[in-house]
Amino acid sequence: MKKRYKIALGGIALCLIIYFSLPMIIAKIGGASSQAPEQMNENLSKEAMELIDSAYEGLNSNDIVDIHTHIAGTGNNSDCFVNENMQSFSHPIEFLKFQIYLGAAGVNDLKNVDEEYINRLVSLVSNNKNHGKHTLLAFDKNYQLNGEADLSKTQFYVSNEYVFKLSEDYPELFIPCISVHPYRKDALSELDKWGKKGAKIVKWLPNAMNIDPSNPKCDSFYEKMKEYEMALLTHAGHEKAVHSEEAQKLGNPLLLRRPLDLGLRVIIAHCASLGESQDLDSNNKKPVKNFELFLRLMDDEKYKGLLFGDISAMTQINRVGKPLKTILKRKDLHSRLINGSDYPLPAINALISTIELQNLGYISSEEKKYLDEIYDYNPLIFDFVLKRTLHLPGNDTLKLSDCIFVNPPELL
Repeated sequence: MKKRYKIALGGIALCLIIYFSLPMIIAKIGGASSQAPEQMNENLSKEAMELIDSAYEGLNSNDIVDIHTHIAGTGNNSDCFVNENMQSFSHPIEFLKFQIYLGAAGVNDLKNVDEEYINRLVSLVSNNKNHGKHTLLAFDKNYQLNGEADLSKTQFYVSNEYVFKLSEDYPELFIPCISVHPYRKDALSELDKWGKKGAKIVKWLPNAMNIDPSNPKCDSFYEKMKEYEMALLTHAGHEKAVHSEEAQKLGNPLLLRRPLDLGLRVIIAHCASLGESQDLDSNNKKPVKNFELFLRLMDDEKYKGLLFGDISAMTQINRVGKPLKTILKRKDLHSRLINGSDYPLPAINALISTIELQNLGYISSEEKKYLDEIYDYNPLIFDFVLKRTLHLPGNDTLKLSDCIFVNPPELL
C-alpha cells in the first residue's frame, strides 16, 4: 500500500509541476512572436528590412496569395469548437498541443479565444504593406459512412459561415475556403449553398475527417464541385493529429486518382511530404514515401492542369530534407505549386529552425540573422521571406519561382 501511495503522490506531483510549468514550456516550444508586429518597421535593422524588400521584389502585392491559413475558435463568438479532450488536463498530450497552438496564435484568454485569434491574425497580415490575401480554411466535422457526425473524433470545427463572415469583414485580407464532408447527408446542398456565394476551394483533411477520396460515394460530390469550378485542397501524407493507422491510410496520395480521373482540380497540401503509404499501383503494395507518390502523380501527363501542390510547412524541420530539395530542383513543377503558410504553425518555435536551415546550406549566416529578427515581430512575414530567400544547397540560383507566390488564375 505504501508503494502505491508513493506512486500516486509522485503522479500528482508530476502533474502539478507540468501544470505550473506550462507557460515556460509553451514559450519554449511555441508561442506568438515576442514583439508587436506594428513596431517592426521602426525597429528592424536596415539589413532585415532590405531582405524583406528583396523578397517582395518583382511581385504585385495584389496578386500575392497564401492558400493555407488556419482559423479556429472555441465558440465564445462563433459556432466553432475544439474537442473537449484538447481543453482538459486529463488528456495531457492533447491539452499541451492545444496550448501550444493558442500560444502560437497569440491567444492569452481562454474565454476570448475567437476574438484574440482573429485579432492577432489581422494584426500580422495588415501590418505587412505587401500582404496580398490569405485563404481562411473552414474545417468540417468527422463523419461516418452513414452520414452521421462523430464529434468524439472531431478535433476541431470551423464553419463555412465563419470563414465567409471573416472574409466579408476583412475583404482586403481574406478569401474564404469552405469545408464540406462528402459523406454528409446534405453534402450536395451545402456545396450548392456556398457555390452560389462564390466559394472556389473546398478543404479536406481525410485522415482526421474520415474521408476516402477514392470511394465512389464521393463521385456526385466531385461532379457538383466541377459545376461551380471549385478546386479541392486536401491534405495527403501522414497527419500528426491522427494516431490510428487505419485513419492514416486515408492520406495516401494515390487515393486522389479518382477525383483527378473525373476531371476535378486537386491541390495536395504540403506536397504530401510526410510518412509512407502503400503503393496501390503495384501488386506488392509495399510502403513508399508519400512524397514520392505525390511526384508520381505530378509527373503523370494526364494530370497536368488538374493537379497542384501547396508548399505550406515545407520549411519545417521535419520536411527540410529530400522534399524541400526536390521542390527547389524541379523548376518544371513550379508553375503548379502554390504558397501557403499553414498559420499558426510558423509561430511554433519547435517546428522552425533557422540554424538547421543554415547548417544544411539553404540560407547564409547573415540571412539567418535577419530572418530571426523578422520572426520576432511577424512569423507570417518571416515564413514568406524565408521561402523567397532560401536556395538549393550548393546552388544559389535555384530558388522557388515567383509564380509560386501569386494567385494562380486557373484556381482562384
